[in-house]
Amino acid sequence: MIVSKGLHISKLIKWSGHHIVWLTLVMSFAVLLYHFGWINFVIPWLPVSVIGTAVAFYVGFKNNQSYSRAWEARKIWGGIVNESRTWGMQVGGFINNQFRSEPVSDEETHAIKKRLIYRHIAWLYQHREQLLVPTSWEHISQGGIMSRTAEMYQTRFGVGLFAEEISQIDLQNYLSSEEYSRIMKMANPATQLVNLQSKDLEQLRMNDFINDFQHMEMESVLRSFYTLQGRNERIKKFPLPRQYANMSRYFVGIFITFLPFSMIPELMDSGKFGIWLSIPVSVLIGWIYVMMEIVGDYSENPFQGMVNDIPTLSLSRTIEIDLREMLGETDLPKKIESKGNVLM
Repeated sequence: MIVSKGLHISKLIKWSGHHIVWLTLVMSFAVLLYHFGWINFVIPWLPVSVIGTAVAFYVGFKNNQSYSRAWEARKIWGGIVNESRTWGMQVGGFINNQFRSEPVSDEETHAIKKRLIYRHIAWLYQHREQLLVPTSWEHISQGGIMSRTAEMYQTRFGVGLFAEEISQIDLQNYLSSEEYSRIMKMANPATQLVNLQSKDLEQLRMNDFINDFQHMEMESVLRSFYTLQGRNERIKKFPLPRQYANMSRYFVGIFITFLPFSMIPELMDSGKFGIWLSIPVSVLIGWIYVMMEIVGDYSENPFQGMVNDIPTLSLSRTIEIDLREMLGETDLPKKIESKGNVLM
């Protein structure tokens, strides 16, 4: 997620400079064809402008849907933050000796609370990690130049900036050795971690650490975690329909192909240097359409480790700090800070 108020021109060039290069080469080649008289046909400006208007509407629709997916993902993680704090509050307030005939020590009660809190922290980081597993339609999975470009974006502007922070996350710090070895063999470890929480609550109810009402309230929060996890998985595993995602790219390509054969003759009649002025004008128009397409294309998948991602690492760390403070701990991990105006 970009956290700066504005987008510096240097960053924009880094992200889109290669598109300016190929557009300049294409438009310059077309100008040379006209300049040396190798071609002289003209595509009227009216049909090209109609195509451009239609493409702009179509790409705008795609971008709107891409933003909706990203915003929904952010709302889901906002729900995870809220429900996680509720979980910490319930663990801290419900689990005690109030209903037990044989009270246990404060140390044992604290150990139970710590187990439930730490297992939830493990769920946060594991769920986040599972969301970052590439799908077949994401850029990193396409192969060729698109895959290499996506890998570069991840390394220079995405998760690569936070490699040190990510490397310090070890689920073995939050789970017992037995739980860790068993959970990590399963197909969906995040799901099984919530299931473990439920089984733990059942045992706590049988041992009278909580009553029926408290048991049901805490189970309700666990159910909300499943709901939120499922919503994230829906966004991750169901792409923006490819007929919308791919056709806009073809439409932009068609418009850019027609553009020089209408723009260049139009500007050739405007004066001595009109033909050369058509190069930057055509490049600028083409670049605008290309960037509209790319913004939507890279925003439709909010869990792919790039600059447009939801800052799941930062949110998970914020939750961890909150929950561990509820346990009374003071040796807390550092808050995730932005790097290069990017927060992950």
